Amino acid sequence: MECILKLDGLEKAFGGLRVTASVSFSVKEGELSAIIGPNGAGKTTLFNQITGHLLPDRGKITFVGEDITGLSPQQIVKRGMGRAFQITSIFPEETVLENVRMACLSRRDEALSYFRPVHRFKEATDQAFAILESLGLHQQADRPAFELAHGDQKLLDIGMALGLEPKLLLLDEPTAGMSPDERQLTRDLIRRMWKEFNLTLIFIEHDMDTVFGIAQTVRVLQLGALLAEGTPDQIRSNPQVITAYLGEDLA
Repeated sequence: MECILKLDGLEKAFGGLRVTASVSFSVKEGELSAIIGPNGAGKTTLFNQITGHLLPDRGKITFVGEDITGLSPQQIVKRGMGRAFQITSIFPEETVLENVRMACLSRRDEALSYFRPVHRFKEATDQAFAILESLGLHQQADRPAFELAHGDQKLLDIGMALGLEPKLLLLDEPTAGMSPDERQLTRDLIRRMWKEFNLTLIFIEHDMDTVFGIAQTVRVLQLGALLAEGTPDQIRSNPQVITAYLGEDLA
């Protein structure tokens, strides 16, 4: 498999606090991987740099062979990278279908246009509904998004990211705030979505059952630096990782 994303020496500081400390790693095309670490390890800051929401102080980000360091989030999305946020970025007053359809039209540069070919609108509607079916949200397609339960709103946010037809999808704590049953359903969904949409997928997660249950590769951040990377079994038994978590249940 070819490398789809490569980070070379990413650094980011806020004042005197170094939040990302020379992070380097490569992600293979088709990989399903997780990034973990104690609170304050720099996980979301790393995602923000990869997706163009923060400019690294130093280092380089290569995506599908192109240097994307310093590009805007919109430019990076156009190159095939999608992201669902820890705090959902849905349009609460719009229907569930309209949320995903806007993302599908955005991929075609038509989301904000008053005039568009009718067949394009139908294509986007069909694509959006198919995504909702994959997520199990199709029966709620006509509901305003704000009426959805918390877990379903997070799924809708993922659906909007899928509407952008990404090659690489980043999920920031997809199971945060979910019940145990919802977390299990989301684990199954992520695995199925990764296969069905032929994605490379990276997710940040605190729920270790999710991490060790579905990730092929796990990368561990501590104090902004890459502490370890490997298979779930390798990470689970790594003494440095166990120490970094101060005895949290990784075994």
